Amino acid sequence: MAKSNSTHLLVPGETEWEFWTLAPGAPPTMHSAHPVAQPSEIAKPPQGDVIFLFPVKALTALPMHVPTGDTSLFPDLAATHAERAGLRPDPFAGQLTDIFPVLTSPENSVFLSVVLRNPQPADLPLKSPKAFDISPRAFPARGNTLTLWRELGSWVFAIHSEGKLLYCQATSVTSPSPDASLIREIRIAIAQLSMQGVRAEPSSAIVWSSDPETDTSLLSRSLSLQTQLTARPAPIMPEPLGKLLPADVRAARRAARKRQNIILAAAALAVIYLGTIGYLGYGLWKTNSTTQRIMAEVAKVAPQQEAFRLHIEKWDELEYGIDLNHNTVDILNRIARSIPSGSGLRLTSAIISAEEIRIEGEAPQPQAVNEFSKNLSRNNDLAFFEWQTPEPRQTTRGWGFVFTAAPPAVTP
Repeated sequence: MAKSNSTHLLVPGETEWEFWTLAPGAPPTMHSAHPVAQPSEIAKPPQGDVIFLFPVKALTALPMHVPTGDTSLFPDLAATHAERAGLRPDPFAGQLTDIFPVLTSPENSVFLSVVLRNPQPADLPLKSPKAFDISPRAFPARGNTLTLWRELGSWVFAIHSEGKLLYCQATSVTSPSPDASLIREIRIAIAQLSMQGVRAEPSSAIVWSSDPETDTSLLSRSLSLQTQLTARPAPIMPEPLGKLLPADVRAARRAARKRQNIILAAAALAVIYLGTIGYLGYGLWKTNSTTQRIMAEVAKVAPQQEAFRLHIEKWDELEYGIDLNHNTVDILNRIARSIPSGSGLRLTSAIISAEEIRIEGEAPQPQAVNEFSKNLSRNNDLAFFEWQTPEPRQTTRGWGFVFTAAPPAVTP
């Protein structure tokens, strides 16, 4: 069983999503495979940090040859190149672009610019990953090599230059072996790169497949490349990790960072307070006469101490009204924010107490109820609740549902 501090790569496999565990001093090992279409459908990810690798179909690769070695100009040059290609990432959708240098010299450079399509919630795992990258960078190849493999049922290919990723592309080809359609797309890609001044001249090809009967003869003859058939290697951690960061994950990280800063500030005040008390206590211990005087003053304020104790007891009784983890209005507001907009879903009853949360409602279509259920599970502000969301039932007015949850236990 993987340790809680392990790092896991979530990788698109041949037909399913795969978790691979990375441990220091040990080779990568397969943790689990999930035959689902979207990573959001993985119910129980492993404990520890997760690095999510976007499939090739989720991005557009734009290699570029530029007459400069100034890497500070690469982002602007890549943005201009992307706009000419008709790609303009939404500035409010997070960090959807990244740049990977391939060859850098004082007068000429080649780099790979990656533009990520704006991911939807279903395209991301339920647990926010620690970092993001692209799947081809987890499977490097030596020299000038063309690599081909199947990803979630379709063939993809990548071109490497001196061991660095130069280009990658997803296709719609689903045949058991590389066929004429796939070879045609490879030829077109190499020709387009050549017209842009990017030299893509693979000297060999590798086909990664779990099927030893995969036929590579047509690929070898058509491209005049020595072709090797082997099983796909275990993925490795891309080095360095990419800078991709979708907006939803970035917002969640900012909220968590804000909460952490508040906790650290409170802890700092507590340290200052305890330090002051310690300093004063040392002075009292050092001077016996002062200690006696203070004790006399304490005896005088004993009635006030009893009143303060009663005040604290009354204040504790109000915890369910002032603690945001138990505040009824605040919890109901978080639940309401999870209702899909324009879905017609509405709540007909909401009971929120110290022992149970119970919400009832109805919607015109069952899809709205299912989306509401997923939103409750993905809502970071409701992450500490254990939700029970059974399937909706059909009524005369549409589809009704009853969801329940257990709030966090009160810590004494």
